[in-house]
Amino acid sequence: MPIITYHDLPDGRRAARVELRSPGGVRVSVTNLGATLMGIDAPDRTGRIAPVLLGHRDPADYPTGGGAGANHYYGATCGRVANRIRDAAFDMDGMRYGLDANEGRHHLHGGRHGFSHALWHIESVEDDAVSMQLDSLDGDQGYPGRLVVAARFSLSAEGRLLIGFSARTDRPTHVNIVSHGYFNLSGDIMRSIADHELTIFADSYLPIDGDALPTGARVDVSGTPFDFRNGRIVGNVIDTQDDQLRLGDGFNHCFVPDGGGMRPVARLHHPGSGRTLDVATDQPGLQLYTGNALSPRRSALCLEAQGWPDSANHPGFPSTRLDPGETYRSTTLLTFTAA
Repeated sequence: MPIITYHDLPDGRRAARVELRSPGGVRVSVTNLGATLMGIDAPDRTGRIAPVLLGHRDPADYPTGGGAGANHYYGATCGRVANRIRDAAFDMDGMRYGLDANEGRHHLHGGRHGFSHALWHIESVEDDAVSMQLDSLDGDQGYPGRLVVAARFSLSAEGRLLIGFSARTDRPTHVNIVSHGYFNLSGDIMRSIADHELTIFADSYLPIDGDALPTGARVDVSGTPFDFRNGRIVGNVIDTQDDQLRLGDGFNHCFVPDGGGMRPVARLHHPGSGRTLDVATDQPGLQLYTGNALSPRRSALCLEAQGWPDSANHPGFPSTRLDPGETYRSTTLLTFTAA
């Protein structure tokens, strides 16, 4: 059975922490504060179990729960629209909607009080899963429409973590929800991810400008540091003299995975421990962020399955629009193995 504990937050709210366990040793902790993955522990090739996800043990330690430090969105569910929206605004059906500008003049990960800050309602706790719901009211962070959101985290006996989001609205709006996990498979979350081998099954990526927003172009990865199709050691390419890496201070880019529907999009492997993380998703984009602003610097990386950034302002990008009568769905599967 899952282990459930309750934690008082400085602002008077009370958050729950739910721990799921698989027979193979994978452990997953989730809190309803921001529908946040607090921790994932996984065995190495010798069976030694260690943390592979950055996070805190107490919800009160997160900045969204009153804790000190910068908000890096450790393991959080970000929305209503994850990633960036230029100038914190978009046009829809002849109306201009202004959003909360929380990264300079731009909008990031849903705003200052987005989904990652909310206390979600726990709908159910099962032997292998926890389900939550959030009611985002019309005008929340500037977005039109009331949005009812569901999140489900389920852990299989084999150690596969399935993350599912769904949402429905009563007015046209934009939705792009992401689970913002930071991974370090070495088992030492203070260690650099430079020695990790990364494979991304993508022929192209979206270049960015100086504000880490997409320029609107889509570029072939061939002959660039962004070609991870055959696997590359992160440290061998991250400091390459490249204009895009300079703009991102490392990788902070959306890749366009091959194919459509549910398919493998990335593999992260740590040769020293033997741990491997395989990522599959039905989303059109995969944001690679190499923890450039973390302390220690680059001590983890993110593989965020999502829609393309700033899609609300790029008609040629896959749409993040959601209309009444439609259901937004996002599914991501994380599989942990060791050999």
